[in-house]
Amino acid sequence: MVLELLNKITTNKYLHSLIILTIFFAISQLFVFISQKIILRLTKRTKTEIDDLIVAKTSKPISLMLLLIGVRLAVIPHKIRADILDIVEHAIISLIMVIATYIAIAVFSIVISSWGRKFASKTESRIDDEVVNLFQKFARITLSFIGLIFILEVWGIQVGPLLASLGIAGLAVAFALQSTLGNIFGGISLIIDKSITVDDFIKLDDGTQGFVTDIGLRSTKVKSIDGDLIILPNGKLADSKIYNYHKPMPTTRVTVEFGVKYGSDVEKVKKIALNEIKSLNLALKAPEPQAILDELGDFALRFKAFFWVISFEKKIEAKEAALTAIYNALDKNKIGIPFPTRTIYLKNEK
Repeated sequence: MVLELLNKITTNKYLHSLIILTIFFAISQLFVFISQKIILRLTKRTKTEIDDLIVAKTSKPISLMLLLIGVRLAVIPHKIRADILDIVEHAIISLIMVIATYIAIAVFSIVISSWGRKFASKTESRIDDEVVNLFQKFARITLSFIGLIFILEVWGIQVGPLLASLGIAGLAVAFALQSTLGNIFGGISLIIDKSITVDDFIKLDDGTQGFVTDIGLRSTKVKSIDGDLIILPNGKLADSKIYNYHKPMPTTRVTVEFGVKYGSDVEKVKKIALNEIKSLNLALKAPEPQAILDELGDFALRFKAFFWVISFEKKIEAKEAALTAIYNALDKNKIGIPFPTRTIYLKNEK
C-alpha cells in the first residue's frame, strides 16, 4: 500500500509538485512561528533592541524566500518548453534576489538608525540626524544597485559595459556637484571632529564672528553680536582657522589696557588695578588676575591687566566694569591719564 502510494507520488508530477509546495509552505510558516514566538522572545531579553527589530522585520520575507524555493523545485518535474522554463526560473530567482535585497536594506537601516540614535544623544546639533539619513539613503542605493546587478546577471545581461557608462556619468555628476559635496562632507567632518557645537562663540580667520545657532548638512548659521544672521558654507568652515571661545573650557580671559602719565609709581598703579579687578563680582579668583607694565609709550606708561570670567558672554560686561573701576581709582589717587601730546619746534631761518 505504501509502495503503491510512493509510486503514484513519484510518477504523478502534479501530485509531486503539490507535495513539495505543501512542505515548503509548512516550513515557511513554521519559520515565521519560531522566529516571532520563540526567537523574538529570546531577543527581548538582550540589552539592545537591534536584534528584536531585525527578527521582526526579516521573518516574513525569509519565509517568502523559502516558499519561492519550493515553487522553483515544484516546477522542475514538469516538461515545459526550455525557453518558458528558463523564463520561469529566472523570474523566481529574480524575486528571491529582490527579497534578499530588501532584507539587506532593512538590516542596514536598523543598524544605522540604532547607531544614529546613540550618536545623536551625544550631540546638540541636528546635523547628526541628517548624516544618519544620508547614510541610510546611501546604503539603500548601494544595496539596490548590487541587487540589480545580480538580477541582470541572472537574465544574461552584460553588466561590464553598463558599469563603465555609469562610471563616466558618475564622474560628470561628481564634478557638477563638487561644491555641494564639499559642503556636505565638510558638515560631516565638523560634527565628527566636534570642533564646534550650537551656542559656541567662534571667530574665523577672515574676521567673521558670532554665536553658532545651527549646524546643517551644507551650511552653518552664525548670529553676530549685532544680531545679524551669517550663513557659512561648511566647506569654507572646514578649511578655515576657527577660534572657538567655548572650547576646551568656557572660561575666557579679559584684557584691559590703560595708560598713565610718566613719573607715576609703577608698582602703585599695578596694585590699584589689581585691587579693583579683584573686587569685581565677574572676575574669577583663579587663575589669579595680573597687571603688567607693557610699554613705554610716546606720551604714557602703557599697562595691561588680565583676569578671567566664567564665559565669553560676560567678557564685554566685565571689561567695561574693570575699565570704569580702574579709571575711578586712578583719578581718586591723583594719577593722571595723559592726552596724546606732540612738541613742535619752529625754526626761524632769519
